[in-house]
Amino acid sequence: MNIKKLQRLIVDALEDVKGHDIKVYNTTKLSDMFERLIIATGTSNRQTRALAMSVREAVKTAGGEVVSMEGEDTGEWVLVDCNDVVVHIMQPAIRQYYNLEELWGSFPVAMKLASKKSLLKSSIQEESTEELISVDSSSPAAHSRKPAQGPLSDEKRPASKKTGVKKLAVKKTPRKSSNPKK
Repeated sequence: MNIKKLQRLIVDALEDVKGHDIKVYNTTKLSDMFERLIIATGTSNRQTRALAMSVREAVKTAGGEVVSMEGEDTGEWVLVDCNDVVVHIMQPAIRQYYNLEELWGSFPVAMKLASKKSLLKSSIQEESTEELISVDSSSPAAHSRKPAQGPLSDEKRPASKKTGVKKLAVKKTPRKSSNPKK
């Protein structure tokens, strides 16, 4: 499988399960073992496992090979080895502590991320918009994508009515004192 297609497939699989702060690095000049390194963040053990499973299923479905997966039992740091691409999925504290970006981050890859118009799968196929972002930027704004023109854009919408919760009236009863009256 072409490295760019595999890279795109993995990034899409990570985005589908809401992976955060996805960064892609070209490691061809640093190591002969793999061509790309992808680092993503999951907010919980369950999400990091789900991200890894999503990557594994997407690669296998596309006919690629997943050599191994490590760290599924704890879920703090899950590594998915897809031969030419190695994916590190970490929780924020682990990612900050090990700081793999400093070690491997010499050659960031600029890639196009597809922005989806709808989170629900619809039967209508709409053309998605794409924009070029640098995946090595350290500012959070650089990682966010511009919203697609459509119903899920981040534009301000009228506030919906808040439904109030009815409070049940509780009848207060006099408390019995511990000192009996004589």
